[in-house]
Amino acid sequence: MQITNNLNDDIVHAPKWFHESIQVKAEDLIHQDPLGNLSYSKWHSKTKNLIIFIHGTGAHKKWWDPIAPQLIECSNVIAIDLPGMGNSSFRKEYKIKDFGDCITALINKEKIEHGIENIYIIGHSLGGHVAGYVASENKDLIDSIIIIDTFIRPPDYDPSQHTGPLRMIKFYPDKISILKRFRLMPKQECVNDWYLRYIAEHSIKETQEGWRWCFDDLLFTNLERLFGYNFSFNCPALFVHGKDSLLTSGYFLENIKNTYSNIMDFEEVSGAAHHVPLDKPIELVNIIKSRLF
Repeated sequence: MQITNNLNDDIVHAPKWFHESIQVKAEDLIHQDPLGNLSYSKWHSKTKNLIIFIHGTGAHKKWWDPIAPQLIECSNVIAIDLPGMGNSSFRKEYKIKDFGDCITALINKEKIEHGIENIYIIGHSLGGHVAGYVASENKDLIDSIIIIDTFIRPPDYDPSQHTGPLRMIKFYPDKISILKRFRLMPKQECVNDWYLRYIAEHSIKETQEGWRWCFDDLLFTNLERLFGYNFSFNCPALFVHGKDSLLTSGYFLENIKNTYSNIMDFEEVSGAAHHVPLDKPIELVNIIKSRLF
């Protein structure tokens, strides 16, 4: 990944479709919430459909900038910053339930203000948990969901044996220093370095103390996850997984299929690891269009 102070120079070699997509500017909006405001982007369409994109842990709404414009002929599109990430407010605590409430509030707002009729939620990684939760708790509200490479824990999974390192807030002296520390988690290679450089640019912010990541460091230890929760949605659902993903392969994928094959379809993406939107963006767009429209 080429890193300078100029994003445009660093991604000049990106394909034409990518440059065209990121030139389609969304409307940046704020949803006010007593627990903390929610930042989101909206690409408008003349349809009555709405796709909501939900990113993974530590990510942000800009991950979807190259993908969302590919779909506006079919649907309005919203990409959100989950609480504690991107430009959304930090909170004292983080719960999947609260994340779900944010999504539900946005959906109801769109239905009332814009007459939206069909709701589709697409979530990657952590966002897949949120999508499944919202669809399970609001069965009459959601028309279809797509879960992308979400790690769904098997019954014998002990979360105490798989906790990540305690993250402490760290500040960097300049923009290039922090950009050089940008990594995908879990670690993987990604040949689309122009996509990585783009999301890295929007993963950082400058403060009085120096440059830092946009997410709340406490999120990684304070997030209340869905241990023991079983999805029960009855809308059409598709589970998309990267063939080379460490989180949805072997025993883990077998468990997901055994648990949810009665309510979910499955599609494997060759040449993709966990971060399917970055590895195979056009293939993912085609899957979404084929599935929803």
